[in-house]
Amino acid sequence: MGKTAEYTQQEAHAGEDTGLHLHTRTLHPSVPIPYLTREEMTSTARAATARLTGKPPAKDLAFYGGLGALTVAGALEWPVAVGRRWCHLATAQRPEGEA
Repeated sequence: MGKTAEYTQQEAHAGEDTGLHLHTRTLHPSVPIPYLTREEMTSTARAATARLTGKPPAKDLAFYGGLGALTVAGALEWPVAVGRRWCHLATAQRPEGEA
């Protein structure tokens, strides 16, 4: 019975040395990650929105929201949604004071 146990262990270890051995090295560079506080985020958002000229019309927001919803649902591919948006912007009527 001792020979049988030794023989099965030798068979089990025989297949271990026939595989592909890959030696990898992992590099962890020290990259500082900026930490943004809530106050910094809100002040930046307020500064960005202060530069906007006005609010878009509600029907445009509904249109863009619908495009986004269709894209997320998978009924519309994102390149088609982006193209449709640009067509909508190009053909939208603007007030006479805007260029």
